Amino acid sequence: MFDDLKSKTILVTGAYSGLGRHFATVLAAAGARVALCGRRTALGEEVAAGLREAGGQAAVIAMDVTRADSVPAAFDAAAQALGPVDVVINCAGIAMTAPALEIDEAAWTGLIDVNLNGAWRVAQAGARHFRAHERPGVIVNIASILGRRVAAQVAPYAAAKAALLHLTRALALEWARHGIRVNALAPGYIATDLNRDFFASPAGEALIKRVPQRRLGELQDLDGPLLLLASDASAFMTGAVIDVDGGHLVSSL
Repeated sequence: MFDDLKSKTILVTGAYSGLGRHFATVLAAAGARVALCGRRTALGEEVAAGLREAGGQAAVIAMDVTRADSVPAAFDAAAQALGPVDVVINCAGIAMTAPALEIDEAAWTGLIDVNLNGAWRVAQAGARHFRAHERPGVIVNIASILGRRVAAQVAPYAAAKAALLHLTRALALEWARHGIRVNALAPGYIATDLNRDFFASPAGEALIKRVPQRRLGELQDLDGPLLLLASDASAFMTGAVIDVDGGHLVSSL
């Protein structure tokens, strides 16, 4: 079903750690040529080496999503290294947990600039790249269920992800005539090395009980939805959001 990925160049932002690194690994295993984008290129080289050892094709590309000049240059570098980009996985992001009364303007604007403005810069540069190379394209924005419903002490993150979901729909509407599809993947709570201690605590265990499946997601739970949205298997999907959350969004208030 996903064989078309073997002929595609896929650019992944935030590819050196976390979800972005996992997504890059999954896409390389599916046969795609993967452009690993981020600021810490030394770490990126380690990721790329692992992908190549597993038989994948990967290139490390410097990109800072907060710099307007860095993003288009990264697309050019990816095309030179691997061929014109066909798919963008818009994954770069940062998180912050703090009471809204204590968040200063610098912290607010810093998170919004990465999680929302950065996603916009990458999406626009991707669309311009597709058009310049006279080819269709796919953009997958990595959102969150916190863009659907809120939780305490994550106001900037939730606001940015909610805006990203609406941006996904707006761009899908505007760019469909150019053959560009824009969709979003919205993970729920996913188990990682950074949050395992919290979810083992009484507060974390209480949160898990609110998930109808009574468990956290694992990274591999995102693989199928990612491959669907990145590939031609979703050719008639644009402006869609796939929630992967164990039913958390439909749990009772």
